[in-house]
Amino acid sequence: MSREQLEEKQILVYAVALAIGTAFGSWRPAFGASLEFLISPVLAILLYSMFSQIPFLYLREAFANHRFTAALLTVNFIVVPLLVWLLSRLLPEHPPLLLGVYLVLLTPCIDYVIVFTHLGRGNAQLVLASTPLLLLVQMLLLPIYLWLFLGDRAAWVMSTGPFLEAFLVLIVLPLGLALATEFWAKRRRSGAVWLEATAWLPVPFMALTLLFVVASQIGRIEQYLSVVIRAIPIYVAFMLIMPLLARLTACAFRLDTQAGRALIFSAGTRNSLVVLPLALALPDAWSVVPAVIVTQTLVELVGELFYIRLVPSVVFREDRRCGAVLAKR
Repeated sequence: MSREQLEEKQILVYAVALAIGTAFGSWRPAFGASLEFLISPVLAILLYSMFSQIPFLYLREAFANHRFTAALLTVNFIVVPLLVWLLSRLLPEHPPLLLGVYLVLLTPCIDYVIVFTHLGRGNAQLVLASTPLLLLVQMLLLPIYLWLFLGDRAAWVMSTGPFLEAFLVLIVLPLGLALATEFWAKRRRSGAVWLEATAWLPVPFMALTLLFVVASQIGRIEQYLSVVIRAIPIYVAFMLIMPLLARLTACAFRLDTQAGRALIFSAGTRNSLVVLPLALALPDAWSVVPAVIVTQTLVELVGELFYIRLVPSVVFREDRRCGAVLAKR
């Protein structure tokens, strides 16, 4: 199988991984839970392989697209937090539940959002090139949002070591290794060969990440189902409302059709895989938080199947007035 064929079948690969993880975690809950320690290293390799595919030259060109960058930051760090705060008013005053919802909904996705943006006929390259910026800004702003929304109850969460550890292990280290790999590839043939090999890693390691996440957390979801189920309507409402708000933002910043679709996918897809290690490091009294986060992943993956069909055909069609006018400019 060629790499292109693997990438074309990646949705099927992810579905199989989720099915295996669900079945295995339900059949052997104790062993499934023991796989939890593998999530962070596998995720770090996934992020390294994805960062390695970002060409430095294109990265500069992507940031030269000031309108898209401004729209991306606006929708993810102004519009989304306002919507999340409003939706959270519908939840009971239960700090672990609120923390889980805030952690997952306030952080934009930087991994499989690229896949779904491409399938939804958006500009996936713009999203890919923006991942380092999105990661940096969300980690800087997340403690502020938690303090604003949870107050003093979030103060100890923001000051704990897991936040810094996750930032270093899941962001700084993979990004630094990816930069080193690209410099190596420019100077040595061996580096170019290795860089080409890393292009094979995202699909299998995304599948492994999903498998380990679901297998290790499905027991928690069953254990805390009475709490977790309260978050599901919030996740569904978020996925329904966010494309419309992102569409308005895209028009406000006069984005072209493909960039506008990319903005919708970025706004509607959340960073559950990266914030999960933060939740896993919380004390036992907050053990419901990972289950709340993983539940969002399951809801979101189903929602993305609707996104890839509805975003290009309904939400941001070529012949819609905003897109059509911009295409003539």
